[in-house]
Amino acid sequence: MTAAVLYIVATPIGNLGDMTYRAVRILGEVDLIAAEDTRHSLKLLNHFGISRPMTSYFDHNQQFKGERILNALRQGKSVALISDAGTPCVSDPGYQLVRDAVAEGIPVIPVPGACAAVAALSASGLPTDNFTFAGFPPSRQGKRRAFLKEMSALPGTLVLYEAPHRLLESLLDIRETLGERQVVVARELTKIYEELVRGSVSKVMEHAAQGKVRGEVVILVAPGKAMPREVEALTDVLRRVMTDDSVSVKDAARKASEITGVSRSEAYDEALRIRNNAD
Repeated sequence: MTAAVLYIVATPIGNLGDMTYRAVRILGEVDLIAAEDTRHSLKLLNHFGISRPMTSYFDHNQQFKGERILNALRQGKSVALISDAGTPCVSDPGYQLVRDAVAEGIPVIPVPGACAAVAALSASGLPTDNFTFAGFPPSRQGKRRAFLKEMSALPGTLVLYEAPHRLLESLLDIRETLGERQVVVARELTKIYEELVRGSVSKVMEHAAQGKVRGEVVILVAPGKAMPREVEALTDVLRRVMTDDSVSVKDAARKASEITGVSRSEAYDEALRIRNNAD
C-alpha cells in the first residue's frame, strides 16, 4: 500500500455482488476509512471481513472532518473515502476533500465501481453518446421548474436523481417545462424490486401514480425533438389546431406540445395569445 494516498472507492448500490476485488483489497489495507455513515458502512465491511479504523465524513461535518483526514494524509497515511452506496463525490460528499488533497499534492486514486446514474443510463435505451448528469433538482416547484428550463436547451440525455416522494411532482414539471418527451424512471437498481419504466412522461406518471414509490430513483429524459422550436413554428401548429373553435386553449396547447416538443406552459401561453387576438 502506497502511503499518503486518498482512494475514492465505489461501493455497491444494493447488490453486494457488485463489490470489486480491488475495492475489498484497498479497504482492507488503508490506514483509515472515511465513511458517510459509519454504522451503515460497518455492515458492508463486516460482510467482507474488513476491519480498519473508521471516521465519519458527511455533509454537515465536512469542514471539521476534512481537516482531520487531510492531517492523516499529511502524516503519510492512506485513506479510503466511501459513501453509503455507489461512487463518492457523485451527488455525495467528497469533492471538497478531493480538491484540498489535490491542492496539497496528495495523490488521489479512483477505485471505480457501481454508480446509479451510469447503471440507469446504460439500460435506459436512450442516447448515451451525449448526456448531462444534473443530480437532484431543487425540492421547491418554482426553483425546480427554473432549473429544468435551464436544462431544456442542452443536447443529449438528461440524468437526474430524485427522492421517491417527489417523483410525480418532478415528472409533472418535466412535462410542463420540457414537453412530452420520452423518459425512463429507474428504481431500486440491482435490488430485488428493481424496475425500469419507459415511455412518455404522461405514461410513466400514470404508472408511478398506481402505488407508493419506494427506493432510490433515477430519472432519464430523452433529448428534445430535432425540429424547429421557434415561436413561428409553434404558432403555425397552434393556428392549424385552433381552426376548430370547439378546441379549448388547454387542449390546443397539449396537442401543439406533443407535435413540436415545446413545453406545455410555453404552448399554452402562445395559444392564449392567439385566442385573445382572435377575439
